[in-house]
Amino acid sequence: QVQLVESGGGLVQTGGSLRLSCAASGRTFSSYTMAWFRQAPGKERKFVASISWSGGSTYYADSVKGRFTISRDNTKNTVYLQMNSLRPEDTAVYYCAAGINSFMTSHIGGYDYWGQGTQVTVSS
Repeated sequence: QVQLVESGGGLVQTGGSLRLSCAASGRTFSSYTMAWFRQAPGKERKFVASISWSGGSTYYADSVKGRFTISRDNTKNTVYLQMNSLRPEDTAVYYCAAGINSFMTSHIGGYDYWGQGTQVTVSS
């Protein structure tokens, strides 16, 4: 009943910026904790950032803290990931996730719905 559609991925130079968007439909978006994960080929999917239902609380992986910003617009049923100061190690498929009754957990099991993923490639 929840569909997540991601956009905004692409190719960017080291030090550049991208903004990912995730549009949600189905159940009430505002009741979900939202998060971003990323996965490089052959690697485990790892937590990037999460945001509470109200947008008042955020949580970041150490690897992106200070560079990435997660936000949400419940009116538009959309969550964003602003990525600045990008590094080649940020290259991955980025996934949007929604948790029905989560509170910014970094664990994959805390999320119930997932987007299709969008590729982010950071070149030197």
